Amino acid sequence: MMPRYLINFDTSRIERVDSDVVVVGSGVAGLSAALEISKQFDVALVTKGELRETATWYAQGGVATAVSSEDSPRLHLKDTLEAGAGLCNKDAVDVLVNEAADRIDGLVRLGIKFDLQGDRIELSREGGHRLARVLHSGDATGSEIEATLIRTVDAWKSIRVFENIFALDLILHQGHCRGVICLDKLSGQVVLHAAKAVILATGGAGQLYSVTTNPPVCTGDGMAMAYRAGAILSDMEFIQFHPTALDNELTPRFLITEALRGRGAYLRDCNGKRFMVGRHPLAELAPRDIVSQEMVRVMHRCGGGPVYLDATHIGEEVLKDRFPTIWARCYENGINIAKDLIPVRPAAHYTIGGIKTDLNGLTSIPDLYATGEVACTGVHGANRLASNSLLEGLVFSKRIADTIVHKLADGDNYSEPDFLVSYKRERPNMDVDVRKERTWLQKLMTEYVGVVRSEEGLKFALSQLEEKEKILEVEFSTKEGFELQNMLYIAKLIAKSALSRRESRGVHYREDYPEPSDDWVLHLEHRFMEDDIAEPSIFLPGV
Repeated sequence: MMPRYLINFDTSRIERVDSDVVVVGSGVAGLSAALEISKQFDVALVTKGELRETATWYAQGGVATAVSSEDSPRLHLKDTLEAGAGLCNKDAVDVLVNEAADRIDGLVRLGIKFDLQGDRIELSREGGHRLARVLHSGDATGSEIEATLIRTVDAWKSIRVFENIFALDLILHQGHCRGVICLDKLSGQVVLHAAKAVILATGGAGQLYSVTTNPPVCTGDGMAMAYRAGAILSDMEFIQFHPTALDNELTPRFLITEALRGRGAYLRDCNGKRFMVGRHPLAELAPRDIVSQEMVRVMHRCGGGPVYLDATHIGEEVLKDRFPTIWARCYENGINIAKDLIPVRPAAHYTIGGIKTDLNGLTSIPDLYATGEVACTGVHGANRLASNSLLEGLVFSKRIADTIVHKLADGDNYSEPDFLVSYKRERPNMDVDVRKERTWLQKLMTEYVGVVRSEEGLKFALSQLEEKEKILEVEFSTKEGFELQNMLYIAKLIAKSALSRRESRGVHYREDYPEPSDDWVLHLEHRFMEDDIAEPSIFLPGV
């Protein structure tokens, strides 16, 4: 039984905070949208931890943009479409690559310092790119961008920031999104953040897996709350695994940026042999889906242990200068990357599917927008091209901001400000060991809904998830309990889509259907029906 809301509530009995726009999430997508809109309208930014607790902070590689004389938006588009394996929305990719340079200029004006080579921006090459086009700030580009945006928020003082506020569910009135029911983690109080428009920028769902590069906050909350509100979710079967995460027991796993392979690092098996040569024309710089799937085969052949990244021939000075974060983290783990091989294995890294949006970030619910990893703009298709994620957040957040500012300036009709909404449902009385259930879920998804999938494994995973559905009816009082419920919702959507897609395409690999099929050049969509998670429906591109 699937309730519409995670808690029972009555908006007439809880605290209410009014704004023109509520932004949920504080990564690059959320902060950039909030800053742009706050130039003219009142913005509340809600985030479930501190501002910097985002996947953006962990992003190492950089931002892909065609800025060199030998590059062009047309070539960037071609590489993106090829990586996407036939499922990209070409119009969305056109927007991405042609508006990229303007968004980079905006970052530079805010004070982002990209690495230079002489008086020109230094570019690196990553997997799937035919040439160097990734702008970077050392090997910690995400944290440089995040820190700069946070400094700008602090300096402008035009955004009301609410940290440690967990967004529970979206409030709809007369069919339009009009706010977010939230839990104040510190006080335990429920609060309504009401607004004329809501932007979800809550990131992905990497924490569904035991081995992930995503921080603990990435539990699929935005996707789950949009789904419960009736928004369409699309392409949920496509979970990208980054090939090279440091093989240790830490969570999140430390990512070894693709740029290291762009500088010439090799992948070697347990016998020291390079295994990507001959597997793909780009060898170690093949698209991520191809590299991860080949790594899994090699690891199986080698008894389940890791494979190795070899940067010993690059030179200590270059490694320390260009990859200081990787150098330091590996050194902490007893690895001198100038002399030692780095043990790596694939890790859940990016949720390609998400809340379906148009080219201006609008979802299927009026006045609800989504941007960044929580959204499915169609840019990535079946496999995201390296370093397109930060760019996607920047580009589509600007388009969302422009759309909302235009609507608010035109004085579009909105529902009365003092609307009331309530929800009450009988809830089961049961004890749930949240930590135990979360660990169980992560192991289930890693084993049966991971890099390699099959009908038998997916059916088993779904049967196990169905046995846990009673947990969805419980009314928790803590963030951890609500996160578990959101994770269960999204896990089932991913598994259902993966079972339905009877082919292999991009990051979705079925060992029982190992080849792509022209019959599956389509998208699978989900829409919530209270008391059930419906079977995915089919959407044909162009229909």
